[in-house]
Parts: sequence; structure tokens; C-alpha cells
Amino acid sequence: MKRQIGKTPTQEEWTALTTNNKSYDGEFIYAVTSTGICCRPSCQSRNPKFENIRIFQNIEAAIQAGFRPCKRCKPSSLRIPDEEWVMQINYHIEHHFHEHLTLDLLADACHGSPYHLQKIYKKVTGYAPIDYIQHIRVEEAKVLLKTTEQKIEQIGHAVGFSNTPYFITLFKKITGLTPRKYRFINGGIEK
Repeated sequence: MKRQIGKTPTQEEWTALTTNNKSYDGEFIYAVTSTGICCRPSCQSRNPKFENIRIFQNIEAAIQAGFRPCKRCKPSSLRIPDEEWVMQINYHIEHHFHEHLTLDLLADACHGSPYHLQKIYKKVTGYAPIDYIQHIRVEEAKVLLKTTEQKIEQIGHAVGFSNTPYFITLFKKITGLTPRKYRFINGGIEK
């Protein structure tokens, strides 16, 4: 769901936001299409990719285009509700579960501190972000086990586990079955 409203940054705007230049705060707001978040040029979050940036004259225009204010730099006096932030976090997890995800990387991508993200996420959902990441990975692994001939190790890597024994252990803990047994019971192709 990439938003294409707003304009592409000029070199000056790109330099301002990649150097966190406070003197440009109030001059423009940048929005990140991959996260749906908008920020001040001085935001200390990790620099987004150039192609994911859209520039707006003010926070109101960015919000009207469907972007949400950053939790870190707070570009407006509007406070994003915790539930909405958790939806942003889940959206990021659902689209990046196969990548290496740590609490620090997740907090950086979702424009908050790791401590605050963990605290709010657990308050809203009742469980930690890592639990959701693992759930998404296991659900995707179940699909691959049923529909592909990939080896167990390949499936583990495809869904974001770099350690095959850990993948097998976690899969069994969550489903009650090893990946091999799950594949056999569900008519998957044994490889």
C-alpha cells in the first residue's frame, strides 16, 4: 500500500532530512510510504529510502493524505493513539517478518524507542512484539509446508529463521507438531 500523494524530495530536502537538520523543521514534513508515518526533518529515526519519501508543506496535508504523525519526533500536537501505533507496528511486522527483526530495528522503523514500543505493544495486545513476529513466521511456514516442496531448512530461512533447530523447536512449541509431521498430516509434499 504505497502512498503516492505529496512530492518527491528535492536534493536540499533530502539532505536536510538525512542530516536531521533542525533548521528545516517547519519548512516541510516528510512522509515515508513504506511505514505510513510522517516526520519533521530533524527526526532521529533511521533514514528511509529516497524512493519511499513524499514531501508535504505541513503536517495537516500529510495527515490528510493518510500518514500518521511519528511517535519519536511528534510533528504535530496530535498524539497518535496507542492502538493505532500497534497497528503500524503489526503492518511493519507483516511486511518484513522474513527479514532479521530485532526490537531496536522494529522501534527504529516505527519511529519510537525500543522500551516504549515494547511497553505499549504489550499493554495493547497482552504479548510482546517478538511473539507476534514468531506467530506470523509460523503461519507462513505452515502455508509453505502445505504448498511447496521446499526442504524444512529452506522454509525456516524463507520465513526469517536463520537457525533451523530453533525453527523446528519453535514450530513444535506453537503447533504441537514438528514441521515434517505437520507437512505429512496436511498433505504437503515430503522433501
